[in-house]
Amino acid sequence: MMENKVFLSFTFYSTILILKMYVVAIITGQVRLRKKAFANPEDALRNGGLQFYRQDPDVERCRRAHRNDMENIFPFLFLGAVYSLLDPSPTVARIHFLIFCVGRIVHTIAYLLQLRAPTRSVAYSVAQLPCFSMALQILLATTPYW
Repeated sequence: MMENKVFLSFTFYSTILILKMYVVAIITGQVRLRKKAFANPEDALRNGGLQFYRQDPDVERCRRAHRNDMENIFPFLFLGAVYSLLDPSPTVARIHFLIFCVGRIVHTIAYLLQLRAPTRSVAYSVAQLPCFSMALQILLATTPYW
């Protein structure tokens, strides 16, 4: 498997994306602490009282960014892994993985920094292109076995 250049490229970009998700989770926690907006009463009690057991728009924005990552990165992990097994061109595969990775990073930055529209939606759409491409290639390769 470590001789498969496509899989190694996929592993690199997937790891970057997983680390990005960890960063968003850490940012969410930091915003919770800064805004004193806790999701659980025990956390609020530990940090000043039940009045801090509440929602905050900034915390919710971070949570939405994280949820959006899960909705998009998890399918990419499946598609990219299977696509890597199809023996695609290493250069074409790397372009697929790079476009998705950069698109997701830009999407997260646009989400968290509240950049002007349509920055976030363009980043989302661009990142979806390689996923649709990989899904189509997987379907074409597996259709004879249906």
